[in-house]
Amino acid sequence: MMQKFVIEGGQALAGEFVPSGSKNEALPALAAALLADGITILENVPRIHDVFVMIQLLEHLGAKVDWSDPHTLEIDAAKINRTDLLNDLSRSLRASILLAGPLLGRMQKVTLPPPGGDVIGRRRLDSHFLGFRALGADVEANQTFHLAAKQLSGADIFLDEPSVTGSENIIMAAVRARGTTFLHNAACEPHVQGLCRMLNQMGADIAGIGTNSLTIQGVDELHGTSHRIGSDYLEIGSLIGLAAVTHSELTIRDVRVEDLRMIRLVFQKLGIDAELEDRSLRLLAKQPLAVQADYFDQIPQVADGPWPMFPTDMMSVAITVATQVAGTILFFEKMFDGRMFFVDSLVAMGAKIILCDPHRVVVNGPAQLVGGTLESPDVRAGMALVVAALCARGTSTIYNIRQIDRGYERVEEKLEALGAKIRRLPV
Repeated sequence: MMQKFVIEGGQALAGEFVPSGSKNEALPALAAALLADGITILENVPRIHDVFVMIQLLEHLGAKVDWSDPHTLEIDAAKINRTDLLNDLSRSLRASILLAGPLLGRMQKVTLPPPGGDVIGRRRLDSHFLGFRALGADVEANQTFHLAAKQLSGADIFLDEPSVTGSENIIMAAVRARGTTFLHNAACEPHVQGLCRMLNQMGADIAGIGTNSLTIQGVDELHGTSHRIGSDYLEIGSLIGLAAVTHSELTIRDVRVEDLRMIRLVFQKLGIDAELEDRSLRLLAKQPLAVQADYFDQIPQVADGPWPMFPTDMMSVAITVATQVAGTILFFEKMFDGRMFFVDSLVAMGAKIILCDPHRVVVNGPAQLVGGTLESPDVRAGMALVVAALCARGTSTIYNIRQIDRGYERVEEKLEALGAKIRRLPV
């Protein structure tokens, strides 16, 4: 059933917020469970659309997946009996590509279609298959991908880009390869680190976690383990921005400060600070909300990039927050050529934004946003529109919220608990 959010803006929020587990760590962790000879337990799993689709894909392959409590999954992959993923579920989920590495490592073959995902621009798959070839796999790519290998062998691999899912896929294949793999220019985002720690708990031998150069010693088998999915630092970043633009005092629990360094730096450029108290962040209601100019009064720039640079998935929320901040700032989206087009919705609400080209926008604030009829184009832009609607004057209706549900668990219930006026209604 199609649903929408109806949001009454202009309400100050208050209270404590506990983020869900990271979608970007949960999906590769579910894929990695296919490598285990035994039961894998994943804790703090977000109950979101993409996770449910990944579970169905695991079951399609022969795994048994059960919820032992609302946020804990038990995966028994002992009886995997298929290696084909030619179905609509695979085509609807970008993360379905993550099943290629573990199936190739365990079953020596896999067939899958090109994956789906957000329409935010071109998203290359070359790094995945170049890595698989380096490990000794044969790769055929027509309308579908056919991968096969009699025996994967360790290799010295330098990625042409630090692709997150490409790195994760190669890592999951390399842990079952014969010999040692040296993976250079690898992605090292927090969710990649979480996957590597989980694999080591399963019996893998991965060194260099947290850096862009990994040494992976292949092993003959992996066993089940228990692994806790880390808190979603992207959801935490979104709440920092939301608290600022609604002039709210919030406390965010269960944070890992190492994951938030660059996000906090960027928000500080917008006059927003978050006080760290143990594993919590405290946002004060009275924030200055003014752009901090560069030296010699130059207009500052926020640019995204691979970790530890500013995450591309935070760009939409940061732009939305900037519409409420006094001053001018340039945002440079380097990674995807379709990420910026959601700003048309913000302009329609009253934001003062110049779209320079597909990669750059200039935001001049503050602007009084006015509620309107909106549509979520992708997961992250959808959350940005929720932030915009909550600080706007009047009522907003957001359609296509299935996109938001792909990455955020019960977002309306969490926000209602803080005092937001947001309702989920059928279309």
